[in-house]
Amino acid sequence: MDSEDELKMKPPTTYKEQVEIYKNRNLHVENSEYAEKFLQRVNYYRLSAYALTFKDPLNTDQYMGHSSFNKLTSLYEFDRRLRHLLLGVLETIEIAFRTHISYEIAHKLGPLGYKDKENFIDEKYHRDFLVELETIISRSRKGELFIEHHFKKYDGNLPIWAAIEVTPFGFISKLYRNLNEDVKKHIAKTYYNIPYRYLESWLQSLSNVRNVCAHYGRLYNKKLIFKPRLFREEMRQIDNRMTYAAIYIIQRLLTRTDGNRFVTDLEALILAFEDDIDFSCIGFPINWNESLLKLNNKKQL
Repeated sequence: MDSEDELKMKPPTTYKEQVEIYKNRNLHVENSEYAEKFLQRVNYYRLSAYALTFKDPLNTDQYMGHSSFNKLTSLYEFDRRLRHLLLGVLETIEIAFRTHISYEIAHKLGPLGYKDKENFIDEKYHRDFLVELETIISRSRKGELFIEHHFKKYDGNLPIWAAIEVTPFGFISKLYRNLNEDVKKHIAKTYYNIPYRYLESWLQSLSNVRNVCAHYGRLYNKKLIFKPRLFREEMRQIDNRMTYAAIYIIQRLLTRTDGNRFVTDLEALILAFEDDIDFSCIGFPINWNESLLKLNNKKQL
């Protein structure tokens, strides 16, 4: 970067100056010392993203009169806890799907059926998949004893139930999308009772949400990168661009027991922060908890 580019950039500010910026932009700061200490732990730029809904539409350099630093930090904490909650249930969904896809590939296509291009829709995607998988497995040899065991005993040939355990959620989602339709239909119908095109969409959307949560991204007032496919009756009530759409499909994929626990935990979280949340920023309908419980009661397990 040359000196001219540096001159165009804003100069760095101290924590104290950052607090003053908030004040000058009409954000009520209840305790300046607390605000300064908070900014020492949470980057000003990261925190300010939660204040976008506070901006005055007539003057975007200013915040509206009801805005405050305490409310700003409350939204930040709500989003942090929501990420933690979703990570837990997404782990449950991911592990279950790993089990389903590896079991069905092994029994229908063989332990090494994932290596055969004839079992997949797009040959190029399958070739790229194998190259990426080889890289993942190679990286895992040092840290995973079971990988090293298979290399020594089976000349590096890993059965699907072993290979699947070192792959990330997004990779498994791509594997499922390229599987031949008969296997995809069987998995979607047997384990989730939905058409496979919905499961394809949901896995892609949830793998991205999982990455946002794992890397401390923002869910509040942010649209989903991959909008999940919803059934017609659901589209009337749910905006599939918003976080609630991901929460809804999470509930559809959980077992009844896990689903009940999830709704209970989500209700407690919402109750703790409902005075500060703008529900339109996460896409929650008015009767969200009733809808999730009703959905859960339809499940067999």
